[in-house]
Amino acid sequence: MTDENDFASDDAIDAAETEEARVSALRAGLADYELDDEDAALLDLADAGPDAIRIMPALPVLAIVGRPNVGKSALVNRILGRREAVVEDTPGVTRDRVSYKAEWSGRQFTLVDTGGWEPDARGIDKSVAQQAEIAVDLADAVLFVVDVNVGPTSTDEHVVRMLRQSNRPVLLVANKSDDSRKDLEASSLWSLGLGEPIPVSAVHGRGVADMLDLAMEKLPEISAVAKEEIGGPRRVAILGRPNVGKSSLLNKAAGEERVVVNEMAGTTRDPVDEQIELGGRVWRFVDTAGIRRRVHLQQGADFYATLRTQAALEKAEVAVVMLDVTEPLSEQDVRIVDLVLESGRALVLAFNKWDQLDDERRRYLEREIEQDLAHVDWAPRVNISARTGRHLEKLVPALEQALESWDTRIPTGKLNAFIAEIVAAHPHPLRGGKQPRILFATQASTRPPTFVLFTTGFLDPQYRRFITRRLREDYGFEGSPIQVNMRVREKRERRT
Repeated sequence: MTDENDFASDDAIDAAETEEARVSALRAGLADYELDDEDAALLDLADAGPDAIRIMPALPVLAIVGRPNVGKSALVNRILGRREAVVEDTPGVTRDRVSYKAEWSGRQFTLVDTGGWEPDARGIDKSVAQQAEIAVDLADAVLFVVDVNVGPTSTDEHVVRMLRQSNRPVLLVANKSDDSRKDLEASSLWSLGLGEPIPVSAVHGRGVADMLDLAMEKLPEISAVAKEEIGGPRRVAILGRPNVGKSSLLNKAAGEERVVVNEMAGTTRDPVDEQIELGGRVWRFVDTAGIRRRVHLQQGADFYATLRTQAALEKAEVAVVMLDVTEPLSEQDVRIVDLVLESGRALVLAFNKWDQLDDERRRYLEREIEQDLAHVDWAPRVNISARTGRHLEKLVPALEQALESWDTRIPTGKLNAFIAEIVAAHPHPLRGGKQPRILFATQASTRPPTFVLFTTGFLDPQYRRFITRRLREDYGFEGSPIQVNMRVREKRERRT
C-alpha cells in the first residue's frame, strides 16, 4: 500500500524540478541580452546564511576617570586614533560610561570613557558621578586623568579615596603636558599618593604611547570583571527624539542603572552599548542620543551626538524607534523613522508611556499613526512603559520577527514563478505602444531583502510599488524594508 506521504514527497520533488527548469530556461534567455560583469555577478549569487554566534574571552577593561574638563574624551580619541568620543570645551559633555574597542601593541582591550566625577554632586551630576564609580568597579585597571595646569585639587583627592577603595590598579595621568616645562609641573601630583605621574598631551599625542605601554602591564590577558564577548548577538539601536524614554528602556532591559536618566532632555550624548539577556537570548542594545532637529541646524555636542547616532544605526541590524504616546507625533518622529528606512535597517515601533494613555488621546493617536506612519504600516508595533518595564517582554518577538524578515531570502525559482503569476494577472500598461517585459528576477541580497528585475524597458514606479506590495502580501517581510530595483537590458545585435 503506498503511503500518502510518498505522494506528497514526490509532488514536492516535481515542483522543485519544475522551478529549477524554469530558472534555467529564463537564464538561458538572458544570453540574448547585453549583460555586464555586475549582472553576471548578481546572477551567480549564492545564498548566504546569518552569521554564526561565537563565544570569545572577555577583553580586559581600562577605565578613564577624572573630574570634568581634564581631557578624558580627548585622551579616548587619541588612544582610538579617531574622533569617536564627543569633545567640547564645555565641562560635562560626557555623561554616561561609554565603551569602545581598542588595540595597542597587538592586544585588544575595552576602553571606557566616563563623565566628570565630583563629590557631593546633585541632580544629573550625581548620576554622572555614579556612572563613573560603576565604571571603576567594572574595570580591570584605571587611568586617573588630572589637568597638569591646575594641579591637584580637593576633588582629585576625593577621586583618589574612591579609587583606593576599589582596589584597582591605577595609573596617574598628567594631561595637557604639552612640553618638557609642563613635565616639571607634573611633579606636584606626587602629593596624591598614586605614584609617579605620567605626563601626556591628549591633543598632541605626546607621551600617550608610554602611558599605554604601562597600562598594558596593568591589564590581565582575560578580564576578571567583564562578561564573555559574544561574537554574533543581534545589534539593536534605540532611537527617538530627546526625553522619549530611550535610556529608561535600556536600563530596564539591562536590569541596572546602565545610563544616566534625567528629566532634562538630551541627557545621552554618546551611543552606549550593552550586552543584555532578554527573552532567553543575548542582544547588544545601543542607546543613542536623541535626534533634535536637522543636522545642519545643530551646534557643538548636539551636532556630533547626532552624527554618532547615525553611525550607531549603521552598525545596528534593527532599530527600535520610540514614540511618546502622550504627545502628538511630530515631524521629528517621522524623520527618525525615515532615517531608519534610508539606512535599510529592520524596524520596530515602540509606543512608550502607554500606561499614561487615556481614551481620548488613544483616538487621536490612531489617527496620527494612519496619517503619518502609513508608509511603515509593515513595522511591528509594541506598546510599552519603559519606566515600569510593562510589556517589555513583547519587544523580543517583535525584534525576532523583524530580523527574520530582514534575513529572508526567496529561492530564485519561487521568485520567478511569483513574478510570472503577477505579470499574467496584472500586465504592465503599454507605454508608447510598447510593453516592458520582466525577463528574470533574482534576490541580490538580504539585510535588507533587495530584488533585481531584468527588464526590456522602464517599469513605472507605481508598478514597482505594486510588486513590492504583493511581495509583502505573499512573503510577509514584517519589520523589514524591501527594495525592488531594475536593470533595463537591450537585445544583442545579431551578427550577419
